Amino acid sequence: MAGFSTEVTPGSAARINSFREHLREGTTVYITFLPGSDFADTVKVAKRLRQEGLEPVPHFAARSIVDKSTLNEYLSRVVGEAGVDHVLCIAGAVDDPVGDFTDSMQMLDTGLFDQHGIRQIAVAGHPEGSPDMPDEAILTALEWKNAYSQKTDARMYLVTQFAFESEPIMNWDQKLLQDGNTLPIRVGIPGLASIKTLLMHAKACGIGPSMKYLTRQAKNLAKLMTVNTPDTLVRELAVYADSNPHSGIAGIHMYPLGGLRRSAVWSYAVADGLFKLNAKGGLDVEADYG
Repeated sequence: MAGFSTEVTPGSAARINSFREHLREGTTVYITFLPGSDFADTVKVAKRLRQEGLEPVPHFAARSIVDKSTLNEYLSRVVGEAGVDHVLCIAGAVDDPVGDFTDSMQMLDTGLFDQHGIRQIAVAGHPEGSPDMPDEAILTALEWKNAYSQKTDARMYLVTQFAFESEPIMNWDQKLLQDGNTLPIRVGIPGLASIKTLLMHAKACGIGPSMKYLTRQAKNLAKLMTVNTPDTLVRELAVYADSNPHSGIAGIHMYPLGGLRRSAVWSYAVADGLFKLNAKGGLDVEADYG
């Protein structure tokens, strides 16, 4: 959990009085771009995060960007106004692209990210597949991104959608190693939220096989509104990464689905070692995250 990243939407950022009350200086914070959003809101949040001592990482969603000129304008703004040098490039959850771009590779191929001095580029990883792409297309895209990483001046890495069980992630990591992937992996995990809230987000995001974990939990109505913590998932990933020196897993991205405050408190407590293993192999965190 050391050096975990997290994210906010412009809407949720507006409800946070001060990010410093929740996040430590230098924490990497992605700025989610939802379909139909105004990129000016992304710029506003990026500027605020920078001013509060955090590392802003704006999303560039290909299918929501009209053309190369617009992409150049967006990059000029976040770099010039917020000192951005770290971005996430994704296709974006839009069925019908608004312009010239249909995937992140087309954006990267413009060369604009290098021209604007972007030093880190995150791209999407899919441990459980994607409802928007067949597996073969995902593999082809990953091969392209690995090749592109050798050409760009930026450091590239994969960041995944959140999952609820470790086995699909570990199996995927092993397959990527066999396929020659060299990009580090930042694994997405769900923040602290009720089972009901997690189910809602998982369905909206097209979560794959590990969704079964939630549906099993949801059968117990008494658990439906209780707060779920990703303790077993984090412990199993840590053990796996530690015992597999060639693993690509290099960090964690925390999706604060139930709110930034309690997910951040829990994450820092684990990162600082303020926990003990319980009888079930989970983490009993010695902090009140409410």
